[in-house]
Amino acid sequence: AGPVRLWVRTEPFLVGALPAPPPARLSPHYLRKAAAYARARADQGCFPRLSWRSWRHIACGKLLLSPDIAWLYFELYRGLRGLAPPLRLRWAEAEASCTSAEELEWERSKARARPKAGGAPTPPKGEPGLRQFLLFLYVQQFHNVSLRRSLLGDEWPSPRTKSPSLSEKSAIGNKNWDDKEHLAFVQSHLLDILELLLEPEQLSASSHSSCSSLVSLEAVCALSFLLEGTVCNSGTVRPLHKLALRQPCHGHNGYSMGSRTFSLPKLESWLRSSLAANPLGITVCLKAGKTLTWAQQGEGTSRRARIACSARVVPEVSPLVIMSHVYKQTLAKSSDTLVGAHVRIYRCNESFIYLLSPLRSVTIEKCRNSTFVLGPVEISVHVQSCDNVKVIVVCHRLSLSSTKGCTFHILTPTQPLILSGNQEVTFAPFHTHYPMLEDHMAQVGLATLPNYWDSPMLVCRDSGDTSVFRLLPPSDFYTFVIPFEMEGDTTETPGGLPQEYQEVLRQREQKVQVWHHMVKKAELSWDQRKQLQAVVENKFYEWLVQTGNRQQLDSLVPPDLDSKQAAG
Repeated sequence: AGPVRLWVRTEPFLVGALPAPPPARLSPHYLRKAAAYARARADQGCFPRLSWRSWRHIACGKLLLSPDIAWLYFELYRGLRGLAPPLRLRWAEAEASCTSAEELEWERSKARARPKAGGAPTPPKGEPGLRQFLLFLYVQQFHNVSLRRSLLGDEWPSPRTKSPSLSEKSAIGNKNWDDKEHLAFVQSHLLDILELLLEPEQLSASSHSSCSSLVSLEAVCALSFLLEGTVCNSGTVRPLHKLALRQPCHGHNGYSMGSRTFSLPKLESWLRSSLAANPLGITVCLKAGKTLTWAQQGEGTSRRARIACSARVVPEVSPLVIMSHVYKQTLAKSSDTLVGAHVRIYRCNESFIYLLSPLRSVTIEKCRNSTFVLGPVEISVHVQSCDNVKVIVVCHRLSLSSTKGCTFHILTPTQPLILSGNQEVTFAPFHTHYPMLEDHMAQVGLATLPNYWDSPMLVCRDSGDTSVFRLLPPSDFYTFVIPFEMEGDTTETPGGLPQEYQEVLRQREQKVQVWHHMVKKAELSWDQRKQLQAVVENKFYEWLVQTGNRQQLDSLVPPDLDSKQAAG
């Protein structure tokens, strides 16, 4: 038996922490009050599993959150639970069949905050649904400027007078990808986190612990939502509670087999001494991850382009793929390396990037004048500090912060989240397909309905003006063709197009048919046809140059025949 090494799990912070300051009423103080309130109402569906109806009552009636924000956090947590795709599809079908707000509310009332599948198995007594949900809400403090000031000042960040330039640091910063920040957060607030999980009788009148407080086994099971580790670097990753229950650890963490509890002081000390850097995190990926040669280094392109991938050490941990500094290139990939991966695309300019595999999450940060075509994304796509980018994706959730002049062609079962600092956002219907698209959607549990592409939620106060976004006018709408051959059965855009956009395409097609009829009716000679063809080709070339589409076509041609991409 060797020493235990623990680390902070990546997903609760990477995709679980909403990249915006939380409402003031989600501070640790109020979370402790909410925990006590819920425990006292176990017979009303509050504990150990928290129903949506009970959470709505607590969130809206006690914490004074709006119903939309209450559902946002509940649904965000639900998306982290690793649910099977068939269950996700059944939920989507049930929600899409609702014809009124009352029906939708009744359907949502069936949902409970159950524990994450695989992350923390159900302990012998009860389920840690409420406990894990409280931890999830506590993690939202990750983007708070100061926990001590969480009860003071505005509930949301102050309005921004201008969008930051791409060279400036975002007001919030993208800490979600920084595993050192994850570790520092847990170390700094470990006692708060443990107190949040204590039974009421273990707390003083001021809702704090004492040196005699005991932590239940169920609470440590819930803490596996945040922590995991190995024994003596064995390579086998185990959730926290399984490591804590090992006999050699009992003397260090104060576990009593008789009472099935841990001594709080000893448990805290053991956790602090065992916590270390995440060996599966982004820092290790950048330093020691596999470098992929997907991006071609042709003449005129940046030599700084880099794509790195973490090793698939264990099946339970999603791999990380990080690509940066791709410049004036077209990068296209459908690869096992990407399947189920968390992808970060950073500082890519004037490029066209196609990642045509089912993905876990995608972050696009500090990119300019580029187009991103993504395979279905199971959890979330977050776009931050980008200028004039186009994103085409089927995803469970889309969120934006500090973007300017960006367009999003999306199919999503949740409202897009407009966070702080955005300008000139355009939403449009998803308008493309590739042969494996519907198969990939099924793999991650995404359906064509419901589809809230045109119903964004303005989350932050500085985004309160609805003029920050618009819906693409049908007159400006064109379909998008993915210029690669693949095997598969999808031959059209899943779910079709909204009627007004479909009508514009029909009218354009009609004009083309009229043009062909006019040319045919004119009975031009061979020389005249040749002359007309030359004029049309010249006009088309001018259009390619003016719109920037020439670069996209040129970049589809490899710089030389010897250029080969890695299999990945």
